[in-house]
Amino acid sequence: MIGFLGRLLPAAILLMVVLPASAETVAETAKQWGLIGPWSLDCSLPPDHARGAVLSYEIGVGDRLMYRRDFGDSQDEAEVLSATVSNDGVLNLRVYFPSVKQTREYGVKRLDDGSIRAVYNRNAQNQYSIKDGKFTANGQPTPVQHKCDSPPA
Repeated sequence: MIGFLGRLLPAAILLMVVLPASAETVAETAKQWGLIGPWSLDCSLPPDHARGAVLSYEIGVGDRLMYRRDFGDSQDEAEVLSATVSNDGVLNLRVYFPSVKQTREYGVKRLDDGSIRAVYNRNAQNQYSIKDGKFTANGQPTPVQHKCDSPPA
């Protein structure tokens, strides 16, 4: 019996070191990273298709992270299915958009001034609309999003 426990103890210690005590939820990861709240190209302007949507990340019922987009003349809501932070500080999100029945993965990078910008965005077939911080359609860099104290009116 002592021989069995002697072999079991190192394995148990290894598992305690390798496995985290408790996994963070998607909402906790986003909150710790600083994503929760509204974001816009220009927080002083109301949401508009031409001048920029207001993108909002909110913790909903059951600690679910919800992604809301307000384009002024239309809005939608999607659930963030996963959120992880890469070693380089990029927040990687996987979001299901019910309005288009599509799951997308994208990453956002925090800039020195606290703003963020998308560094990649791809569909389930690994087709990118944003890669290396640039739109694949025209090569232009993605715009900077600023955190708004409150949603624009």
